[in-house]
Amino acid sequence: MTRSEPRSLLEHHRPDYAGGGIVNLMSTLIAARGGQPETPTLTALPPARLADTRNLVLLVIDGLGADWLQRHAPEGLLARHRIATLSTVFPATTAAAITTYLTGDAPLRHGLTGWHTYLRELGCVMAVLPGTPRYGGVSYARAGIDPARLFGTRPVFDRIATRSSVIAPQFIIDSDFNRAHSGQAERLGFQGLDDMFGQAARVIRAAPWRPGRRRHDADPRYLYLYWPRLDTIGHQQGIESAAAVGHLAQIEAALARFLEQIRGTDTQVLVCADHGQVDSTPETRVDLDDHPELAGCLALPLCGEPRAAFCYLRPGRERQFLDYCEAHLAERVEVVPSNRLIELGMFGSGERNPRLAERIGDYCLLARDNAIVVDRLPNERPHPVVGVHGGLSRAELEVPLALLRPD
Repeated sequence: MTRSEPRSLLEHHRPDYAGGGIVNLMSTLIAARGGQPETPTLTALPPARLADTRNLVLLVIDGLGADWLQRHAPEGLLARHRIATLSTVFPATTAAAITTYLTGDAPLRHGLTGWHTYLRELGCVMAVLPGTPRYGGVSYARAGIDPARLFGTRPVFDRIATRSSVIAPQFIIDSDFNRAHSGQAERLGFQGLDDMFGQAARVIRAAPWRPGRRRHDADPRYLYLYWPRLDTIGHQQGIESAAAVGHLAQIEAALARFLEQIRGTDTQVLVCADHGQVDSTPETRVDLDDHPELAGCLALPLCGEPRAAFCYLRPGRERQFLDYCEAHLAERVEVVPSNRLIELGMFGSGERNPRLAERIGDYCLLARDNAIVVDRLPNERPHPVVGVHGGLSRAELEVPLALLRPD
């Protein structure tokens, strides 16, 4: 009896860049704030619905999946004000999606394809958000590298016609990555959930709008808020853990207080996410330490994400690599040529970053079910995670969009 071929993950779910994704949400926001979007606006939210609002606030909650929200808080504040379910980008991960939120561009154009990205121009695999080599060391700027020139992207905040604020945790607000992607926006750091909303309320109330006053005289603003704690809890304890569900309740309570603080300010608040998560198990973990023959085929450490691992092959090892994956890993991963992902539009459409092909290697190991693929450098300690993301499941790809008005 022969083993049946597993169905291709690429037949299940793909990111939407044509009108139902976070790229399109950013196009709507750009258009609503007087800019010129380069991709279609969001079908579920035309720019005209936001254009006359003095303050537009976008809160991105790291790790908040649409299905997870519906299962754990179906009557909560966010579910009650949910207007759409959106697709994130591929890979479904912070490095790719947050860069989309900050630039309005899909990964095809901005070129960041995972937490670990091979930057050929620097000659190493980088942890792109902290901006350090994977093996450790100093950040971009301390190494004498201009991160704005390195990334070569144009921030959303430089593409719109209104004042902007980036409100992010204190420990990352002045990182090289944030500086390169904040453009002309002011940067405000915070300590904790209430401080994040407090910073936003102070910006909003700095020049309050009064009925009867012309809106364009009221100094329209765009505020981008980023909250990472739910994702961190998911990684450490599992997204299905009581701690993660309890933290969602804390977020919604703080959001409700914020809406009361800004009542009467002509503000609309959008809440979305960069990706969802699935919980992994030790049984579905593929560790390259247990597969030395596979590891021997690789010219570089794995890049991308544990759920979408980009492989760079040594010359002459392609057949060995493919045969090994078919014989030993077919039930846990699907092997896809990286250029095929581009052809299928997985990273978006339109103008391609000239570095993209260098950053996705020869093949991608797409994890099935809740599997992950990991390796470890000599300086890296074992770092087990429970909640994971980056793959093509609905839980990872689909994120909720809520629209709230405090007035």
